[in-house]
Amino acid sequence: MPEAPRSDVRLLAPAQVAEVLNVTVDEVVDLIAEGRLRGMRVGSPAQWRVEETSVAAYVDDQAEEARRMALWRQSNAASFPELWGTGVIRNAD
Repeated sequence: MPEAPRSDVRLLAPAQVAEVLNVTVDEVVDLIAEGRLRGMRVGSPAQWRVEETSVAAYVDDQAEEARRMALWRQSNAASFPELWGTGVIRNAD
């Protein structure tokens, strides 16, 4: 059984999350379904709500992924002597 939210947990509507992430509400619901955002259905009729801390963690994860991809692209463009910082570059292109 899912945990009941604590009183200090702030819940956001999918429209609020969509505005923060600059995506559609459907994409927010998809992120919940994929488990990338923590959400729950509350009320009657049941409506989705997303934990604010989950949105912050998602944004942090996306920033870290972008940082790693930038480093990966940068390393693919560099030659080995450039990566090592020493040595003579032979047969430079």
